[in-house]
Amino acid sequence: MSQSAPLLKIVVAGDGNVGKTSLIRQYCEGRFEQSRVATIGVDFQTKTVEIQGRIIKLSIWDMAGQIHFQSVRTGLYRGSRTAALVHDVTNPESLAHLQGWYEEVVAIVPNQRFLVVGNKIDLQPDYDTTAAKQFAAAIKAPYLTTSANTGVGVQKMFLGMAYLALKR
Repeated sequence: MSQSAPLLKIVVAGDGNVGKTSLIRQYCEGRFEQSRVATIGVDFQTKTVEIQGRIIKLSIWDMAGQIHFQSVRTGLYRGSRTAALVHDVTNPESLAHLQGWYEEVVAIVPNQRFLVVGNKIDLQPDYDTTAAKQFAAAIKAPYLTTSANTGVGVQKMFLGMAYLALKR
């Protein structure tokens, strides 16, 4: 009799409109929606994946990016095994805000593992990743770019999160 796959909670955080929900939808459902309403509080999806020969179930938590949801979000990080800090490569301010997102998460989960993600690379293919890679290196996290629209890097992002979650 096979044992059920372990459930690993991962969170996707970052400012509103950086594409967190679109990344999750692209990964879980294989689709992209041009227009979206803002996530209220938190939303989540699950997806079963195979990583390092093991079947695991990811519980993917989509954190609302708007500042007025901060008090709701903080308790929701508990129990997460890794977090993606997502910024929009066309919006430098969203990269600058990642430090605050990082601090918000580590206040609840001090030993959290992170992945830093530059999304919307299809809108700015010549994006200079230097500053984003410096931030990622400072928090000892891998950095990668994605496009929720085209799907580029999305699988790599979530499999990377699954790998980090398993290692924790």
